[in-house]
Amino acid sequence: MTANDTPQKNRRRAARGGSGAKVTSDQNAEHGFIASKSLAENMQRVLVDLIELSLQGKQAHWNVVGTNFRDTHLQLDEIIDAAREFSDTVAERMRSLHALPDGRSDIVAATTTLPEFPQGEIATSEVIDLITERLDVVASTCREVHDDVDEEDPTTADILHAVLERLEQLSWMVSAENRVPRGR
Repeated sequence: MTANDTPQKNRRRAARGGSGAKVTSDQNAEHGFIASKSLAENMQRVLVDLIELSLQGKQAHWNVVGTNFRDTHLQLDEIIDAAREFSDTVAERMRSLHALPDGRSDIVAATTTLPEFPQGEIATSEVIDLITERLDVVASTCREVHDDVDEEDPTTADILHAVLERLEQLSWMVSAENRVPRGR
């Protein structure tokens, strides 16, 4: 296989022991707020986009080249760290509401709303635009599900607020790298 060839779909064997995690009778006996199917699905949408953002951020981090390389390289680390932390927070919130987060690579690839990230070396200015776009897409996913989440569970909506605040701040900071001042 050459560097330009696209690898074939990973043909993994099924997990041993059945089809994966199921709700047990002990879990059914748990008390407290239980996420509806809709709430779980909305949080899953946010989760897969955050996971994909961290993966694409790493791809960019490894392959960025050009002017302001070091600053861009370090800024990508900051984005990756935020995406990883938020994905863990979202997944753990899902579990605390008795929902099952799914961060498996095939599920993330099949359900993320982020566009595919280009392969190979990429100039810093292009990476800035690509990462800004991806930050905005994840923020958009958060905004799309927010009202439904807030209606059912304001505590979970507070998590989305924190995610949105940080992603939009990162988008502004990253995009400023390629901006020019507006006419005065």
